[in-house]
Amino acid sequence: MWQPEIETMGRGAARALQEERFQKAWKHIWDDAPAQRKLCRDAGVEQGDITSLEDLGKLPFTDKKAFTEHYPFGLFAVPPEEVVRLHSTSGTTSKPSMGGYTAGDMQNWKDLVARFCVMAGVSNRDTAHIAFGFGMFTGGFGLNYGLEHMGVRVLPMGSGQTEKQLMMMRDMRSTVLVSTPSYALYLAEAVREAGIRDELKLRVGLFGGEGHTPEMAAQIEENLGITATSNYGLCELGGPGLSGECLERQGMHIAEDHYYCEIIDPDTGKVLPEGETGELVVTPLTREALPLIRYRTKDITRLTSQPCACGRTSARMAPTLGRSDDMLIIRGVNVFPSQIESVLIRQEHIGPHYMLVVRREGVMDTLEVRVELIDGSALESYKLLERIRNTIQEQIRNILGLTVKVTLVAPQTVERFVGKARRVIDERGK
Repeated sequence: MWQPEIETMGRGAARALQEERFQKAWKHIWDDAPAQRKLCRDAGVEQGDITSLEDLGKLPFTDKKAFTEHYPFGLFAVPPEEVVRLHSTSGTTSKPSMGGYTAGDMQNWKDLVARFCVMAGVSNRDTAHIAFGFGMFTGGFGLNYGLEHMGVRVLPMGSGQTEKQLMMMRDMRSTVLVSTPSYALYLAEAVREAGIRDELKLRVGLFGGEGHTPEMAAQIEENLGITATSNYGLCELGGPGLSGECLERQGMHIAEDHYYCEIIDPDTGKVLPEGETGELVVTPLTREALPLIRYRTKDITRLTSQPCACGRTSARMAPTLGRSDDMLIIRGVNVFPSQIESVLIRQEHIGPHYMLVVRREGVMDTLEVRVELIDGSALESYKLLERIRNTIQEQIRNILGLTVKVTLVAPQTVERFVGKARRVIDERGK
């Protein structure tokens, strides 16, 4: 363990530490973050109304809209000269969410990343190949800082240039792969085509930046011969380090000394009991530059505080099912891409690359599942194509109660992604 005194802390002691840090964070927000103080006052909350974590439900939520309205630095709680690092989201649909770090935030970030890397079995004897982007995205720099902090040898490759990625991975004898899971699948495909699987020394994958199903993780493991682990974080909350998987892989351990997590009903905002599935809401407890109140992540998951066989005592979050704002509603049925992915990954003859196309025909919404065959020769066998198509349709219908159109396409025709995968084309607004 990286910080065993924290990672094995009793539940009572952990709660007491959260209370202590929450009081400090609440005072920091009230005294130094005027935009968030106004948000509270608009909700009828004054500073003295909040005396413990039990009062958290009185506070309003913060969401991405607040970052847009106060772009770029309106949510910050320290003067500009104390901010030593800036990161941001991509801002593809609106102004990007800006994340800031003080020197203290940076030190915490290194430790949080190191913590989940050690959980995954990484040590200073490893060589880590980082195939995340190194721009404003927090993933590349966050993993780089944490791994170097541990004394791990790092190759900051960045994304793209797949042939060079494979060359360096082989020649530098990389043992740890850091990337999105979708890019790991893409690299695995390239490894197979290059015939160099037996020349690689990879043994561990640290995957984040997007969700993935257990079935997808299993395929990555089979194709690359590694142990695949997940980690989680958001730019608004400080980047990777909020949670990560240990080798038991029974959920991602939450860094509860730095974050307080709730699960809410995404429609009503009501806090749900432990074990219920809903939207993750996070209150950072130690952020200096950018403290937040009850940030709605939009990610759907569930929490458990049951003991883990690894010996760590922190609560864990399940792999994210999807995002509440990515959920598709097709003829009244709630559909997450991950549900369909879990069906596709198990099928013979098809690859891991797919696209969901949503259309409106008259007054009805339709869903097409476009999925790639592994072997193009299958396109010449009508019986085989019908068997594959019918099997996929039946299994999706059993899970969702929804009939979808399944289109089987030739190998290498579904778009690949070196960053976060985009799996949905929604044509209903066209």
